Parts: sequence; structure tokens; C-alpha cells
Amino acid sequence: MPEKKYLSSTGVDEFYYGVLNAGETGIVAAAPERVKFLQDIEVAMSSEITRAYGDNVVAELGVSQGGVAVSGNFHAIPQSDKNTLLGLETTTGGLSAHGSSDNPPYVAVIFAKTYEDGSKEYVGLPKGKFLKTSIKGTSKQGNTTFNQDAISAEFMDRAVTGFTKQKSVVVGADDAAATVKRDAIFQAIFGVTYPTTTTTTTGL
Repeated sequence: MPEKKYLSSTGVDEFYYGVLNAGETGIVAAAPERVKFLQDIEVAMSSEITRAYGDNVVAELGVSQGGVAVSGNFHAIPQSDKNTLLGLETTTGGLSAHGSSDNPPYVAVIFAKTYEDGSKEYVGLPKGKFLKTSIKGTSKQGNTTFNQDAISAEFMDRAVTGFTKQKSVVVGADDAAATVKRDAIFQAIFGVTYPTTTTTTTGL
């Protein structure tokens, strides 16, 4: 039996996303898109206990599973990624616009939690849509401060290779220098191998 590890994560890295294909077997692109400088992210999975009563006591417990809500912050999200994730219309002149008819595509996401010993835990989100967040700005006052770009999304179940039932969150952890679980989760979530040369967007 493998030894249990009691390490707490100390960072996040490797945020990737891809638009799902029509059959939801993988992503439409040859490789997932990387967005750098993820600062924090939370995957909130809700569930609720339902109680059945009889003879003045609890007779049975049932669990109702809710949705999966994702929130987080980046140092900055390039406009090209916002266009894709939010389904924004663009012009040939480079303008992007929000409107009531915007329809974000279904996407899959993977990110990594990092540990001080060099190990990583990959979190895969098979199917979801990103939501619009506020556009904020603050005046510069003496010292330079950096604003953040927030993200918000909802994820749902999707068929994932290797599992008998549909799943909404998939995790896999590798020891330092190992890549077995990383490679498996990229194949399961995106339907492609881990990119050795990454399509990365870091600017506007």
C-alpha cells in the first residue's frame, strides 16, 4: 500500500482550457490554450443531505448533489481568451463587445495545484461555461498597485473515458518529476496529449 502524503499545496499553475467539440469527446483545437499567471482558484462542489423520518427519528439519509461553481483571479486575462470564454463578438478592427445575445461555448479546464516537494495535483473540469464578471478600474494613488481579472464559471457532468458514470471534477496527483497522472488527465479531459509546445496568451 503506498504511503499516505500529508502535504498542503502552496501554489497554482498550468491553467489550460479548450472549447469542446460537438460530440464532447475532446476539444476542437489540436492543443489546449494556456492562460498564464493564475493567482487563486476555488472549485466549490455543493451537496445537501435530505432526511426521511419515521417513528419520530431519522429513518434514512439521502444526498442531493448540486452544481460545481468555479471562481478565481488572474494577474490579467488576455482579451483573446475573454472573447473565446465569454462568446464575445469581435470586429475586424479588433473591437470586442458584450451583449444580451452572447452565448459562451462549453469548455473544459485543467489546472495544477503545486507543492513544496515538487509534486503536483491536476484538477480537471470536463464541461462548463464561463460567466461575465465586472469590469473594474481604480485610480493610481502614490504606490503602484495591480488590479486583477476575476473568473467565474459553472461546470456540469460529462462522460469521461475510464469512468462508468458522468463526472464534473477529475483529479490526479504526480510525485515530483512524474507525469503519468498529468498525461492521463489531459487525455481524459481534452482528448489530446499534454502539450510540449504550448499555445500561450499573456498579452492583450
